[in-house]
Amino acid sequence: MSIFEYNGSALVAMVGKNCFAIASDRRLGVQLQTIATDFQRIYQIHDRLFIGISGLATDAQTLYQRLVFRHKLYELREERNMKPETFASLVSALLYEKRFGPYFCQPVIAGLGDEDKPFICTTDAIGAKELAKDFVVAGSASESLYGACEAMFKPDLEPEELFETVSQALQASFDRDCLSGWGGHVYVVTPTEVKERILKGRMD
Repeated sequence: MSIFEYNGSALVAMVGKNCFAIASDRRLGVQLQTIATDFQRIYQIHDRLFIGISGLATDAQTLYQRLVFRHKLYELREERNMKPETFASLVSALLYEKRFGPYFCQPVIAGLGDEDKPFICTTDAIGAKELAKDFVVAGSASESLYGACEAMFKPDLEPEELFETVSQALQASFDRDCLSGWGGHVYVVTPTEVKERILKGRMD
């Protein structure tokens, strides 16, 4: 088993019309043994920027703490929030810095940039960015997420339709992966509000 799949995870970010959704499962396991069913994988950096971190849970928490530290320094120096594109470059640089002993993480970055344009991006463990205009996926359920998102995604979805689409894709995918699941956690972000919802899923 790959170290990236040790704790299991399913993570997806999807773009809508001037909005985006980012969603994850809630299971924390050690291989096939379930440890917790309310684990948080998605973190809010500021009102319009979120990061989800799949992979090894301990490394994910360490990486998040380092990113928050860097973002706070940026806020103090620049007196403004970081743009999603800038934050993606920060994540990439921070991971590449540790390329000879990497964090075993695959982050998914989602945010609203200038003129409320949604931005989504994922990187690998050493910070190679992958930008997308529709959706990005990560985690042990990523293969089934690709298929479900490919089938369900439509461009320019309204926030409620986007929530429905991303939730259906997530649940269909983690039901096909025994290392992730146990409910979902979905954020839908528009220029004016952030909606957070918990999904109930199969408890096995």
